[in-house]
Amino acid sequence: MKNNNKKNNDAQEQTTKHHTLDKLVFYGTVSITGAAVMMVELLGTRIIGPFYGVSLVVWSSLLSVSLLALSMGYYIGGHCADKGVWLRLPHAIFASAVMVAVIPVLSEPVQLMFNGFGLRGGALSSAFVLFTPPLLFLGMAGPFVIRMATERLENVGSTAGNVYAISTIGSVLGTLMLGFFLLPMFGTYAILVVLAMVLLCLAVALAIFENRRLNIGYRLTLWIAPASIICLALLWQLLAHKPANEGYQIVFEEETHYGWVRVVDQKEKDIRWLMSDASTIGAEYIPTGQGLLGYQSVVSMLPWFKPGSQNALLIGLGAGHLVSDLAKYGIKTDSIEIDPAVAYAAEAYFNLKPTGKVIVGDARYQVQQLDETYDLIIHDCFTGGSEPFHLLSQEMMHELKAKLKPGGVLAINFVGFTDKERLKPVQAIAATMDSVFTHRKNFLVSPNEEFSDYVFIVSDRELNANTLPNAEASTAWLSKLEITIPSEGGRVITDDFNPLEFLQIAKAEYYRNILVDRVGQSILFR
Repeated sequence: MKNNNKKNNDAQEQTTKHHTLDKLVFYGTVSITGAAVMMVELLGTRIIGPFYGVSLVVWSSLLSVSLLALSMGYYIGGHCADKGVWLRLPHAIFASAVMVAVIPVLSEPVQLMFNGFGLRGGALSSAFVLFTPPLLFLGMAGPFVIRMATERLENVGSTAGNVYAISTIGSVLGTLMLGFFLLPMFGTYAILVVLAMVLLCLAVALAIFENRRLNIGYRLTLWIAPASIICLALLWQLLAHKPANEGYQIVFEEETHYGWVRVVDQKEKDIRWLMSDASTIGAEYIPTGQGLLGYQSVVSMLPWFKPGSQNALLIGLGAGHLVSDLAKYGIKTDSIEIDPAVAYAAEAYFNLKPTGKVIVGDARYQVQQLDETYDLIIHDCFTGGSEPFHLLSQEMMHELKAKLKPGGVLAINFVGFTDKERLKPVQAIAATMDSVFTHRKNFLVSPNEEFSDYVFIVSDRELNANTLPNAEASTAWLSKLEITIPSEGGRVITDDFNPLEFLQIAKAEYYRNILVDRVGQSILFR
């Protein structure tokens, strides 16, 4: 009798151990796959962003593709789990690892293939082809785990709830790890390669588990051998150097929370470019260090509108040429730049010599923290072919006005089309400026071009550039660029209603084509 009780206790203890192991395996699996889902989704913006820009279009494409792929994975995974077909959880995880691994390889050809579809069509199609397969297979993990972890019918609800709760926690941890630590330390493709290897190891571990615990009957050599080969191929891919682009030399690159920053030398023309994702934010002629972006010649004359200016605030540092231009007038300039890699590149590769503070952070927040007021403020934020819409709202203009000294002057650089049929974004900026400031002047940098920089200069005092000695020749040149932009018909941009993101889609697409013509397609890929 005692022997029977001992056997029963041993059996019960063994069952408890197996049950605990099962939970660790099942919940560990969904936490890892949950983290992988968010990592792939977020890294998608870093893969598509350099070619299509990081905008609402790209985010909408990625989110819609992710939701569609996961829903397909849930459906197929549930069907396979119930029917007991040959496709099981280790197969799904193994397939997701392979699909993640090939993203860096397929990224460039896929995006080039869909380039002719335009910004919206190209971004959506590229996202669908690159990210649907891995996310679909990752989505299959949940239904498989629920099926295996459910012992009795009355446990289905709590088991499903536990699976999705733990999967979501895994997604949260994956998101925080990626954004706070991994991305700025290792870069997009390195993370994808390591993620693929983690998923491969998970697939092999699940195959071993199912083979020993559930007696599935896998031939483990058929799992371990391909996984080892793929891991070696991934390591080679991770360590391989990308061939240099013909005619261009990347002298510096760094990936941060905000984008992929590069300093690129175009040797044939002796031009050095500063790029962030799919934007050119600085350019200079290497032999002289002269800035080559046309709007800077207009903005650099801002002191002529307020003689005696002593200090300025530059929002959007770029390569820092405007700091040097203002220094010629004896003006000390504080700068706000969101990306630390841009601030570093400006000093290290464009000979920026700061005359004031260089503040790294988001402009909207940092402006609110400033205690100082300025004679001049230059608003020069540009990314992905468009300006960040939250930095151009009426509320932001009031915040900038509060940082101006009495009679201070604000200049805003805004890129847009020059024909009347496509002036809505420009008119929206004009209407927003008029709602905050009493005086406005507008300058079109390239009047004969279809696409140009607009420079808006606004103040609460009358604007007159003829107040400095020997100003006649320069002001005559500047007056030829002055244009009239009526604010009637333009919608005031506010934080509550901000159509600028939608209005800028056409120009973002046009700018991307200009950028491709300027530096070539290959320079936009890692």
